[in-house]
Amino acid sequence: LTMTAKGVVACGNPITADTAAEVLREGGNAFDAALAAMCAACVAEPVLCSLGGGGFLLARLADGESRLYDFFTHTPADPRPADEIEFYAKHADFGPARQEFHIGMGSIAVPGLVKGLFAAHDELGWMPMRRIVEPAVALARDGVTIEPLQARIFEFVSAIYLATAASRALFGSALEDDALLQAGERYRAPDFADALEALAREGADLFYRGEIAVRMLGDCRDNGGHLTRTDLEAYQVARRAPLIWRYRGAEFATNPPPSSGGVLIAFALGLIEHADFAAAGLGSARALGWLASAMRQTNRARVERRIHELAEDEVADDLLAPELIAAYRDGVIGAPPATRGTTHINVIDGAGNAVALSVSNGEGSAYIVPGTGIMLNNMLGEEDINPTGFHNWPPARRMSSMMAPSMLRDAAGRVTALGSGGSNRIRTAILQVLVGLIDFEMDLDAAIRAPRLHVEDDLLNVEAGFTPEAVAALTREFPEQKAWPAGNMFFGGVHAASVDRSLKTFIGAGDPRRGGVAITL
Repeated sequence: LTMTAKGVVACGNPITADTAAEVLREGGNAFDAALAAMCAACVAEPVLCSLGGGGFLLARLADGESRLYDFFTHTPADPRPADEIEFYAKHADFGPARQEFHIGMGSIAVPGLVKGLFAAHDELGWMPMRRIVEPAVALARDGVTIEPLQARIFEFVSAIYLATAASRALFGSALEDDALLQAGERYRAPDFADALEALAREGADLFYRGEIAVRMLGDCRDNGGHLTRTDLEAYQVARRAPLIWRYRGAEFATNPPPSSGGVLIAFALGLIEHADFAAAGLGSARALGWLASAMRQTNRARVERRIHELAEDEVADDLLAPELIAAYRDGVIGAPPATRGTTHINVIDGAGNAVALSVSNGEGSAYIVPGTGIMLNNMLGEEDINPTGFHNWPPARRMSSMMAPSMLRDAAGRVTALGSGGSNRIRTAILQVLVGLIDFEMDLDAAIRAPRLHVEDDLLNVEAGFTPEAVAALTREFPEQKAWPAGNMFFGGVHAASVDRSLKTFIGAGDPRRGGVAITL
């Protein structure tokens, strides 16, 4: 994992990683590589990444400047009445857990990924857009072999992806009726290859004003969707200053409000800043108790402070106020030993440019834009990001997300780009990796592979790998416990890449829970 190189890539799929590495080898910078990998992920990880979704790109330039590109989904400006939209429930089966999602034309929020691709490329990229999309075009035309992890993800969302004829035609298995692509089968998407090439020639307007827009808007109008021409034409990428939090001499930069994942991680770090993890010991009952209590208190603060109702500029000031953190901290340090379909890409190049990029399509709406191979998102049907209930979202507003692409600069000057998939487990997965890196001084791979906890609604989920004695000691504080028999993608998938101050030693680590891959050059 360690070598003197021209860069490092860490993400959740070998094809996605190879694409980024190829671009770096050809002289592209970290931003070129990350954007090319994002396009490739639309083919190699089609459930997790789509041009019909949205995401966030945290860029740290070689000179130390950082900026966050928010191209997440946006709520429509003129919602149709609930009885006029197509909006229905399907269940995703995650094995030990089953979750209800809502799909259909009425679940589609305004997509931002295409605008984000072009905005980041225009301001940060070196290579022409036709070169950025070239690997993804080749993959879509030639096809990719479905690996076991992607086959398992298809199995999780089969009820959604089998819901429409267009989706079945694109993702259906040739081996079994009423099933999606299975491990070893080839996935080809020639329409998507054509759409990517057209976008590279014509720019983002093709999607937001041109032929692709006409197709999706016509279907939304006729089949119960909210999107209008005004929604697409008005969509803008937001450029934000990252949220900065300092913890034990390290600087943590992450996704700022209106998204909530980053600010909730910072809040949890504030809760545990007086906990002596090193003295307690890795995997000890006391250390696990602090982490579990911090997760519970963070979730309580999220609900009690009703952060989803605050204005963007109020969220960090309210939740990260020292007196509020102190009030909730008593429930952590004083406690006896004893809450989505996303992919993440990191790239650091030889000049020191670093990227942490998180993208999501929700679970997908099951609607494919005709002739493009692009499935649009179902963000309006995601319970986690619609806390006031379905159909109650405020119009014309950037949606919140748990995605938290982040950068850590430690006291020695090492820069680490990291992030995770996993819906509301994103913040707890990243928190535990940060504690491993900073408090326990673990190496990157060990911090990512270490077993995890997650607390939601006072239910303590425990991944295999902790001692039975340490877990048993949490019973009084957390009587509701769920033991997971092995490492599981439920607990997120933290991929990370780092480089030292001298730009000589590059390290990458991928999370095995989500097919993690790291490549150094």
